[in-house]
Amino acid sequence: MQRYFIPSDQFGEHTVMITGDDAHHISKVMRARVGEKLIVSDGADKEALVEIVDLAPNGVEASIVEMRALTQEAWMQVTVAQSLPKGDKMETVIQKCTEIGAIRFIPYISERTIVQYDAKKEAKRVERWGKIAKEAAEQAHRNRVPEVESTSTWKQLLARFGSYDLILFCYEKEEGLQLRSAVQPFVASYEASQPPQVLLLVGPEGGFTVSEMEAAEAAGAQSVGLGKRILRTETAAMVGLTCLFYESGEMGGV
Repeated sequence: MQRYFIPSDQFGEHTVMITGDDAHHISKVMRARVGEKLIVSDGADKEALVEIVDLAPNGVEASIVEMRALTQEAWMQVTVAQSLPKGDKMETVIQKCTEIGAIRFIPYISERTIVQYDAKKEAKRVERWGKIAKEAAEQAHRNRVPEVESTSTWKQLLARFGSYDLILFCYEKEEGLQLRSAVQPFVASYEASQPPQVLLLVGPEGGFTVSEMEAAEAAGAQSVGLGKRILRTETAAMVGLTCLFYESGEMGGV
């Protein structure tokens, strides 16, 4: 069943109004008809099964059949901090990690970042990344669309470490502590009523420098390995996130 994220103000007491690109997709691409059912969510605290009652030029109107429980999100909220990779690899990271369950993305510039950052293109790039996250969240039947932030510097990222309960620094030269050894004790000891905030740090194509590793550890991060093989930067993000969710019990681990 098709799923769409709509602004909360498009939710009425008994109906919803779907406008813009989503309305076009429903009527022109999916060629939906009156009487067909959809799932709509405001990406926060409302989700409903709805039935189309009108396909008008200005939007699709649907009646609310039932409100649904929000059960599709991970019990821990994981932010993926990804050093800007070359080409369209950031789009791949956002798409696939959204499907896996990331709640937020922080692109950042590190010492070995190859991409030449262009501030003039930032707004357009973030807008595109946000659209990719939305489409991936719909495909994966998420209850929320992950937030995609503007690009940060390494210094700005370090300053935010205090906002997280667990910080995992994926370091290809880490031969001791593997991700499992960091996650399982944290999960076993976590007792707060709020979902834990976890930051997963992934480096650029050339990897992190020793000074970045030392700075991250000094700020509270744990350096972890992802196995014996060297992974591409976009692969590391997906593998790290999947392993984290498995070891936390989200995918059957623990």
